[in-house]
Amino acid sequence: MAADESDESEQGVREMPRVDFSTFVLSLGTTALYQLGVVPDLESGKAGEADPLVAQQTIDTLEMLREKTCGNLDDEERNLIDSLLYELRMRFVERTR
Repeated sequence: MAADESDESEQGVREMPRVDFSTFVLSLGTTALYQLGVVPDLESGKAGEADPLVAQQTIDTLEMLREKTCGNLDDEERNLIDSLLYELRMRFVERTR
């Protein structure tokens, strides 16, 4: 490990990934999955208690984002948000039966 890398790890400094549309959408998707109790908490490793109402709001936010960006997304971004919304809706239905 280089000296600069060890200094960063000792100080707890880390480089954050660049934020673009895809990482933003994936972040919202991960949040919704956590709110559905699917994704475990990073610190405890345990799934959080599901809160379907809050998850629904996050899913609705993604849908609004998809509508507002219609015509401005490339194929990859459009496919990402469409497939993510489908997956989240299926998980929501599964969790709220």
